[in-house]
Amino acid sequence: MTAVAVKARVTGRVQGVAFRTWARAEALRHGLSGWIRNEPDGSVRALLMGPAAGVADMVRRMGRGPGAAAVKDVLTERTVPDPEVSGFTIVR
Repeated sequence: MTAVAVKARVTGRVQGVAFRTWARAEALRHGLSGWIRNEPDGSVRALLMGPAAGVADMVRRMGRGPGAAAVKDVLTERTVPDPEVSGFTIVR
């Protein structure tokens, strides 16, 4: 199984709606590693690493987000997996 890595930027109403907590639970459920953080511009950024199918499904789910979110867009960019990252963390 080949691991892939994607950087994602999620825009819309994604802060103050438990988006990061939801995303961490979803990422762990998909067996992904990486991190997620709020950005000063109101967006959320994430690094998603793991099996290609799991990463793709996570990106699709991030397009919907948790119930209170109103996602406008999910922009993604392929990147190189970081072997130093393990688990999935919420960066504060």
